[in-house]
Amino acid sequence: MTSARFYWICQIAGWGGYAITQSLAAALSLNLPWPRVVVEALLLHGTALGFSHALRAYMKRHHWSSLSKGKLTLHIVAAGFVLGVPLGIATQFTSLSALHDAEELGLGFLWDSRPAIVLMLNTLNWSAVFMIWLALYYSVQALRQYRSVELRESELTRALQLAELRLLKSQLNPHFLFNALNTVRSLISDDPVRAQGAVTRLANTLRYTLTSGQDELVTLEQELEIVQDYLELESLRFEERLKIDCNVTADARRVRIPVMLLQTVVENAIKHGIGALPGGGVLRIRGKLTGGVLMLEIENPRPVLPLQQSREGIGLRNAAERLRLLFGERASIDVDLSQPALATIRIRIPEGA
Repeated sequence: MTSARFYWICQIAGWGGYAITQSLAAALSLNLPWPRVVVEALLLHGTALGFSHALRAYMKRHHWSSLSKGKLTLHIVAAGFVLGVPLGIATQFTSLSALHDAEELGLGFLWDSRPAIVLMLNTLNWSAVFMIWLALYYSVQALRQYRSVELRESELTRALQLAELRLLKSQLNPHFLFNALNTVRSLISDDPVRAQGAVTRLANTLRYTLTSGQDELVTLEQELEIVQDYLELESLRFEERLKIDCNVTADARRVRIPVMLLQTVVENAIKHGIGALPGGGVLRIRGKLTGGVLMLEIENPRPVLPLQQSREGIGLRNAAERLRLLFGERASIDVDLSQPALATIRIRIPEGA
């Protein structure tokens, strides 16, 4: 059942049930003519339904759900009285006002039944009804949000497990290890110092990849460090064919991003772009923080392929799914292949995640 359908079922059932209850109470216990009572009850409670629906739109527009419990309680009380007053006044002109008339109930000896007192009781009654409606509304919202968070966490856990397996397959595949080890072997006799550095970078890459399942988010600075190690290893293999141009602002480096996200995009750029070109090319990484949103751009040359072959790889689809699960619609990853010989990946991630 959709959220909108559930909402309207509850609205109609709730206000309709309350209207029936008041109609029966007035018609049976007070001996009032039931056709008039039913019409008045439908008009009053239909208006109450409209008021509550308008209030719901107002609450959404002003983000009441983000208020603290104390402030939300004050807003609920205030809204109850604001909506209760006009309906209390309207009830005064209907036969339903007799439900709060002590003389009609035979209880005149308990309190004064002057119109002002009845008006006050009608207003308090409607105010209490709206407060109860608001309390129920936010209770249901809290329950749905709790279940939604549980479902999202469950989906995220499964997605991260799948992502880890895919990343291990793409990052630590035999081809990558074979190339890295061959590079190190060739350097041992020719340049032992560079060989030692290559072994260190390979160890850092392996350690980071194998432990990536422990964290969901890391700072961009941490991710850039491992990307740098990875690119240094690839530079030993590609030599002059791989050039790096990285420009990421200091404030952008503090933003937390999904672990292995940038590494996956960079690996994809080299494997399907620069590595497939005889002359290689320049890998450009740009990052800045704009309006509370991290903007990352990874650009690389690529072979000119027919349009039907220019598709996203598994790694990029996986990265997009992880972003959706972690941030919802607030984050995105876009692949721009509009230029035949150039691929650009643009990533948006909100700050403070």
